Amino acid sequence: MDLKQLEYMIKIAEENNITKASEKLFITQSALNQQLLKLEKELGTQLFVRSRNNWHLTQAGKIYVESAKNMLRIKKDTYNQIHDIIEIKEGHLVIGLTPERGIEMFAAIYPIFYKKYPKVKIDLVELPVKKQQVEILQGNIDIGFLTLQEFQKTNDKYIHLCNENIILGVPYTHPLAHLGGRFGDPLPEISLKLLENDSFAVMQKGSTLRDIFNHLIIEENVSPHILLETRSCHTLFEMVAQGICCAVFPITYAKPDSAVSYFSINQHPVWEVAASYKKDSYLSHAAKYLISVATDYWLEKVR
Repeated sequence: MDLKQLEYMIKIAEENNITKASEKLFITQSALNQQLLKLEKELGTQLFVRSRNNWHLTQAGKIYVESAKNMLRIKKDTYNQIHDIIEIKEGHLVIGLTPERGIEMFAAIYPIFYKKYPKVKIDLVELPVKKQQVEILQGNIDIGFLTLQEFQKTNDKYIHLCNENIILGVPYTHPLAHLGGRFGDPLPEISLKLLENDSFAVMQKGSTLRDIFNHLIIEENVSPHILLETRSCHTLFEMVAQGICCAVFPITYAKPDSAVSYFSINQHPVWEVAASYKKDSYLSHAAKYLISVATDYWLEKVR
């Protein structure tokens, strides 16, 4: 079986368009179409329903593409195992990162990884947690670095890196600010019930942090005013530091010498920083090393 042919069919399915697929594969559309027609003739059935702008898989096509992905995963796992046995420090890793802090982490740890594995090619994919989990399940991401809670875990594998406290920040001008703590000090507890009339900046719907915030306010039976929704925890912190509103955010975003008073929330919410990979897939030595370096990074951040 021609493994290139498997890659070609998967790419057409991903792009839903043979023209776009040929561009991504760096081959001509004519050559790619010939490969498809040859395969369909061999199988005795069409793999795609063709239309001008949207190709989609037939039932036979779905079976073929799913099997093709499995075969390519088996090939990759086999090569990784053999390379590890004979200590060839080469390969290819697709790494999933959460937007914003994921790339910050990678920029910090990659120089360490590169010194040991300079010939391992890495592709970075920035996606929210739930979308990463879909890509991991489908075998498109080798390792995903995620922040999540226990109930959000799928049946894939998870390696614990650290736990991170979720805290409340209020501006210095807030009436309760004098009861709060400074960065690095033990933080006094507070109930969000006391801030039910305040405005909050929150993460966008669907994010792990937004789910945590929603759970907290449901528990307290409060509905604070949502002033701003964002995709950035840095923005959450800055809204508090600028005296605009309150926010709930991970403790690693807190800064010293800022105009923010910090509280521990009485439910003591935390989320887990974890590395995830597909169940039953092989984790190469390079992948394990990258995870160990990431663990050191996060333990230093939350210390």
